[in-house]
Amino acid sequence: MTGAHARNTAPMQSSPRCGARTRDGGTCRAPARHGKERCRMHGGAQRSGARKGNENALKHGLFTRAARAEAGQVRLLLDEAQRLLEELK
Repeated sequence: MTGAHARNTAPMQSSPRCGARTRDGGTCRAPARHGKERCRMHGGAQRSGARKGNENALKHGLFTRAARAEAGQVRLLLDEAQRLLEELK
């Protein structure tokens, strides 16, 4: 006998995989943490992720619904001004 043993890798191979997207557009192939959908590197670690209520998202208000709506209105006004300038030429 060579001293080698059979490795039982079936449970590891059949475990759910992380669903995070990689830079090349594929999915991360690392095993997801127990009870999570992500691996340890993509947010499956304990206490990872945003806190409840996530006050950090309201740090400057640049991406609030009102700010985005205002930016859309400004964009429409600028487009209309550009069209008027083109008509005057």
